[in-house]
Amino acid sequence: MTETTECSDRSIRRFHSSEAGVRLVCFPHAGGAASYFFQVSRQLSAVADVLAVQYPGRQERHREPFVSSVTELADVLVAELRRWADRPLALFGHSMGALVAYEVARRLEQEGVKPVALFASGRSAPSLSRDEGVHLRSDEGLLDKVRELGGTAGALLEDPDVVEMLMPAIRNDYRAVETYRHTPGPPLACPLVVFTGDADPQVTRAGVQAWDAFSTGGFELNTYPGGHFFLDAHAAHVLGKIRSRLGG
Repeated sequence: MTETTECSDRSIRRFHSSEAGVRLVCFPHAGGAASYFFQVSRQLSAVADVLAVQYPGRQERHREPFVSSVTELADVLVAELRRWADRPLALFGHSMGALVAYEVARRLEQEGVKPVALFASGRSAPSLSRDEGVHLRSDEGLLDKVRELGGTAGALLEDPDVVEMLMPAIRNDYRAVETYRHTPGPPLACPLVVFTGDADPQVTRAGVQAWDAFSTGGFELNTYPGGHFFLDAHAAHVLGKIRSRLGG
């Protein structure tokens, strides 16, 4: 990696400077970090100024306390994103990140900032909460869940030092997702584009179709072969959809 990560705000990482007319804010999955979106930034920099969110408590923010509530995290992020709203904002989130992006979109619209699009990936609609008690499992039980979803390279999970480093963030994020309860309110006005894998053990067809009720700005569902991290195999097509939506 030769590019310099720009850390203008506590939560915002900007891997590639771009003069594009729209900013794409990317929200990581449970246990994930801003670096997951480095290639997204590289590949979309011609059509979007990509901002990757770094949640507290991981990587260079590892000394900061975690935020264990999706809604509280959204409050924190909206406060930081206001200064980036000098250009239109689009939001993209995968799994937990889809919930955070949705809650951020709600808050932005309440403040009069309408996102140009919300891209929600690997997550059922916000009203369909599911608490399997994963965050209450033993470390090994929690790791079994992560292995099942394929979210982290298997070799990394065999390294005790890496596991020790990742475990607190993973447990915190599962707690945030499993204790989240949707508060009813007006649907979004922005277009809503949903991506899902047809073999995702966390998401059903009905679950992703239910996103349709969460926006009056148009709804599009894209289904791909694969499990929870179908993105890894279909990144080119997903990014192509985003690029097209952003006018590239």
